[in-house]
Amino acid sequence: MSEENNKPKHKNKLEALDNMSLGISIAVAIALGVGIGLLLKEWTGYTWTLWVGVGYGVAAAVLNVKKAYDRAQKEFKELENDPRYKYRAMNGDNDKDNLGNDD
Repeated sequence: MSEENNKPKHKNKLEALDNMSLGISIAVAIALGVGIGLLLKEWTGYTWTLWVGVGYGVAAAVLNVKKAYDRAQKEFKELENDPRYKYRAMNGDNDKDNLGNDD
């Protein structure tokens, strides 16, 4: 059996949806942080606890971006060894005007 047969049927679609949801996850992380901060402020009566929640939300959003960046870097590293892109990696992109011209 080849590796392609072992891949899940909709893996590419799931990866695309995961990448598309990055913006949503940033907004949700910050909103949850604000919500937790407001709850802490209500429970404790201290205004600074709101900013603790906001800080946690922003930190979670940054972590989401970092994870997405690391995942993208890993995918690009895998493409580096792909024979379709190896020529350009070795020789640069100098002959892009000649692409498609078989004259």
